[in-house]
Amino acid sequence: MDLAFIPSPSVGVVHLGPIPLRGYAFCIIIGVFVGVWLGNKRWVQRGGRSGTVADIAVWAVPFGLVGGRLYHVITTYEPYFGPNGHPLDAFKVWQGGLGIWGAVALGAVGAWIGCRRRGIPLPAYADALAPGLAIGQAIGRWGNWFNQELYGKPTDVPWALKISSDPAIGRIGGTYHPTFLYESLWCLGVAALVIWADKRFRLGHGRAFALYVAAYCTGRAWIEYMRVDEAHHILGLRLNVWTALIVFVLAIAYLVVSAKKAPGREAVVEPGAQLAEGEDEGADDGGEGAKGAESADDADADATTADAAAVKTSPKPASADGTAQAEKSAEPAKSENSETPAKPSEPAKDEPADGKAEPAADAAKPAGSGSTKKS
Repeated sequence: MDLAFIPSPSVGVVHLGPIPLRGYAFCIIIGVFVGVWLGNKRWVQRGGRSGTVADIAVWAVPFGLVGGRLYHVITTYEPYFGPNGHPLDAFKVWQGGLGIWGAVALGAVGAWIGCRRRGIPLPAYADALAPGLAIGQAIGRWGNWFNQELYGKPTDVPWALKISSDPAIGRIGGTYHPTFLYESLWCLGVAALVIWADKRFRLGHGRAFALYVAAYCTGRAWIEYMRVDEAHHILGLRLNVWTALIVFVLAIAYLVVSAKKAPGREAVVEPGAQLAEGEDEGADDGGEGAKGAESADDADADATTADAAAVKTSPKPASADGTAQAEKSAEPAKSENSETPAKPSEPAKDEPADGKAEPAADAAKPAGSGSTKKS
């Protein structure tokens, strides 16, 4: 009697009226959304524009789904094109059967198309997306749990997976290694490794993506070796084990060659992203900028008024012979309520106007002027 095990869902699909809700499809969709979300966050941190990752994913995701299905159908063609096969079943993606190798390969073609349309280097985009891809795979693997597929060898460990029998497809009930869980946990570790290495060594020019590929292939090789589902063998090894080994070697070679030819990280990943960000910030600060401009205009107007007042009230410059003060005092004063110049006040008779003696004033008069005083 098994003391502990991981139960499998009794059903993999729930019908909402005529609409079937399949657990496998939900896992794939959630994995895509999480991968794009994390990829967008990393892309913005590298200097890209928010939303670019999703725009390119519109090309990459459909290509990836087609590539994953093609790889599965080609490498496992018997249920579709073998004796007693059903070719139309090749289009039933919801029943399971997506090869990650084909999904990444053809998905890269779709990403290349999207990057080319945006003028973005594909290696930089792949680096930003690499950890999100690994987490998306970790989530997507739980779709195999809903379909009770791709389990490992029989075991009685406490974390064994309980599989129900299904004579229609030749499935034998029992407890097996949950290889879907092993791969899910491995992918989470790969994502953590890529994020750490990317921060520690500032990986660029596709090297973060190459590290993701190499690390994933390492885990996939030993996990694939545990599986018991039907597969083609070459020299005693499953086809996917050979694929993992070959892709691993290619990823390591790319890491070495790329580090020598293009060390460091790209300075610009999306041309025009920084300029567009600056323009957006300027548009957001437009209200404050307008207020500042109005304040500056008011200050200039006040300064102009003050200057004009100073010019009006400033005294005339004195001439070399000191006549400026005399001219100012000689100007007729204007009364406050009349435009007619006011008459200068007459000095008192007993006091001379300029403080000089009276005889001097009489002496200035011409002879015969009618003066009664004697000379």
